[in-house]
Amino acid sequence: MLSEVTRLAPSIVGVLTDIDGTLTEDGRLGAAAYTALWRLRQAGLRVVPVTGRPGGWVDLIARMWPVDGVVGENGGLWFWRDADRLQRRFLQPDSERAANRAHLEALAPELLARFPGTALASDQPYRELDLAVDYREDVPDLGPSTADAVQAAFEEAGATAKVSDIHVNGWFGTFDKLTGCRRLVRDRWGEDLDATRDRWVYVGDSANDAPMFAHFPHTVGVANVREFLGRMSAHPRWITEGAGGAGFVELADALLAGRPGPTGAL
Repeated sequence: MLSEVTRLAPSIVGVLTDIDGTLTEDGRLGAAAYTALWRLRQAGLRVVPVTGRPGGWVDLIARMWPVDGVVGENGGLWFWRDADRLQRRFLQPDSERAANRAHLEALAPELLARFPGTALASDQPYRELDLAVDYREDVPDLGPSTADAVQAAFEEAGATAKVSDIHVNGWFGTFDKLTGCRRLVRDRWGEDLDATRDRWVYVGDSANDAPMFAHFPHTVGVANVREFLGRMSAHPRWITEGAGGAGFVELADALLAGRPGPTGAL
């Protein structure tokens, strides 16, 4: 399935990966997927999670996981460790974030009343730029039709909105996951991601990954991406046999099989 990834592996410098539903299975980060992150880094590849999760989570992940940086809140912020100090960058200045946050907080009760059964995501207190409406993580699964309706309601209010496999995230501004990745690569390594996009692999699983699937020539969807294909404007080039973290391990194995020297096995 991923034999072409193995062939391309010597030219690849890094892996950009979604977290929820891509690294995780049933909401948990398993040992095999976490070990795969270590293996990729030990083999000399850059590893960058790209997620809709909040700035508070990004802070912890950037400090403690085997990664080279993290893009969070669908591209609105990016953190990395530099000489054991955490570097934190935001797309919007403090004053703009505060004004947008107040607007979103005013919008939240209206959305929750309009869509019974939804709730603010349990990680909302740790967010800097967006509002996350839970439609299936800590509430009964309300299905894709509800997620699409929440997204439309955000857009009616003038916000940008994306659907993940658990939340609908809304924010004021035009950024997305690709925006944050471009900024991280520029700030972290002084490189132009657009000029080197054929040297990265992106792996994801849901509708908010579509901008990444559209931009990069080497893209992988873990098997559960099939649930979202009919609602995405761009699709991954390859799809793994395994879902979630098992699919991520397939990708890691394919990349490492094609690289000279140690495979990073622990």
